[in-house]
Amino acid sequence: MELKVKDITSLLEGIAPLGSQESYDNSGLIVGNHELKVTEVLLSLDCIEETVEEAIKIGANLIIAHHPIVFGGLKQLNGKNYVERTVIKAIKNDIAIYAIHTNLDNYKFGVNYEIAKRLGISNPKILAPKKNVLKKLVFFCPENDSAKVTQAIFEAGGGNIGEYSECSFESSGSGYFLPGENSKPSSGEIGTREKANEKRIEVLIPIYKESQIIKAMKTAHPYEEVAHDLYPISNVNQDEGSGMIGDLDKPMEVGAFLSHLKSAFNCGIIRHTELIKKEIKTVAFCGGAGSFLLNKAKSQQADIYITGDFKYHEFFDAEKSIIIADIGHFESEQYTPNLILALLQKNFINFAFHLSKVNTNPINYF
Repeated sequence: MELKVKDITSLLEGIAPLGSQESYDNSGLIVGNHELKVTEVLLSLDCIEETVEEAIKIGANLIIAHHPIVFGGLKQLNGKNYVERTVIKAIKNDIAIYAIHTNLDNYKFGVNYEIAKRLGISNPKILAPKKNVLKKLVFFCPENDSAKVTQAIFEAGGGNIGEYSECSFESSGSGYFLPGENSKPSSGEIGTREKANEKRIEVLIPIYKESQIIKAMKTAHPYEEVAHDLYPISNVNQDEGSGMIGDLDKPMEVGAFLSHLKSAFNCGIIRHTELIKKEIKTVAFCGGAGSFLLNKAKSQQADIYITGDFKYHEFFDAEKSIIIADIGHFESEQYTPNLILALLQKNFINFAFHLSKVNTNPINYF
């Protein structure tokens, strides 16, 4: 099977679109060309010098990492730090580097879903669903063509609400139009006012898919000019957002749960607040640095909140109402390459994908 970088990145971006990454992020193709023919692919949490060296040894010319090697702008490339040295080494060896970071964090079946599986949590929900990422598309269509046009919109990514797909609303009415002399009407005659039995159709669409959905609608629609409106709405998107929350199948004694947590994520240590709960049932969690979601976890009455990178004073914010368990940034996201591997192997059979054997955790425990 011959693949180009763009074949792989297009698949990943269809699952976790770049448009859903956070504003500070730098997901996407960081080094290399989309037209590069891929030999083999190396998957890693981070891309550092040792990761590039590993790629060279196994003959991989594409590295897919969770964390971007470049966050801010590079003004020089002279090898004075590990970021510049990593980029230089990749360019010299014609190795592309791709990052799939907060867009994979925000994906419903992404990083946090992987954590849920390893904790034994069924049917987790997004802890902080995103607002202002949806629009309502309203368009008008001849009755006989409404099913075809609506289906095109569904296939392009519209009409999803939580666990439901192909959601829409229709109402019937009459549409009127007068074709001009340069028009090409699908029905009626130039210069004669036409009446058509039409449907008004309403569908929710994600903003990042707006252009492709509008294109799909216009392609399937019989009219030369398609009457449509887009309304920004403040509803949350239940399929996109930060962190997750869910229940264990059976409550666990708090000590037993912490032992389970430490084993599942191979933690060197767990930093935690006072164990004010005797049992753990409802668990909130966020891969990476997730202290910003503590209040969300408290408001949804989680027994424990699991994440990484809590600062000293932030532990006081537990206010004896929840247990904070900081397992470490690397530890919480270490299985992300496994998630990416599963997504790729499902779609590209008989192609060589490798999980990195380099431990990129910069933190050691004594």
